[in-house]
Amino acid sequence: MERTIHLHPTAPLAERVLLPGDPGRALRLAQRLLHQPKMFNHNRGLWGYTGTAADGTPLSIQSTGMGAPSAAIVVTELVQLGARRLIRIGTCGALSPRLALGDLVIVTAAITADGASRALGAGERVAPTPELAEALRSVDGSMARGTVVSADLFYDASGPERDWAQAGAIAVEMETAILFTLALVHGVQAAALLAASDVLVPARRRIAPEALEVAEHRLGDVAAAALSDGPG
Repeated sequence: MERTIHLHPTAPLAERVLLPGDPGRALRLAQRLLHQPKMFNHNRGLWGYTGTAADGTPLSIQSTGMGAPSAAIVVTELVQLGARRLIRIGTCGALSPRLALGDLVIVTAAITADGASRALGAGERVAPTPELAEALRSVDGSMARGTVVSADLFYDASGPERDWAQAGAIAVEMETAILFTLALVHGVQAAALLAASDVLVPARRRIAPEALEVAEHRLGDVAAAALSDGPG
């Protein structure tokens, strides 16, 4: 395997990868989705795992950390190591009244309000790989679909939520735009499936821990099924 700076592989990497931001989510989903998972990376607290998925073929689950700069490092190094199909499985803040806490969203486009995507030459919006986004929809056609905005700040006192909603975003998060941008740069496939962990307008409400766990399980189940190479 190619030597990378931030990821220190201790197990093989699958060519298909699920990308939670949270290292704890990576561990929990590895225990749920993988047979005999082995730790792929633990350097810098970016836990990752590789094992055999329900379809009998290898699947990796690698955390990206918080924000576009961290995700950019992880995704770039994963591609250097052989990743070819990547799905972000993260959380988002709902900007649309049609999203309730715990709802899943298939991202159809990401507004690039983050500096990392713009630094790589991305335009105002970036899109997922169509066939991978369609694979998510084919698993569960009842899930919401729409544009999200990827921002650099989790706590933003300027209150940009209404402007983002007027631009067509139904949710805000931090890492999807950079994933889509890097997929275009490197010629790999990428998509994103998000769970609404917060409702931001008219006032912020946070999901209960038990409901977040249920949403987390659905994120992993749907995304793994979308990446499936055979019957599971």
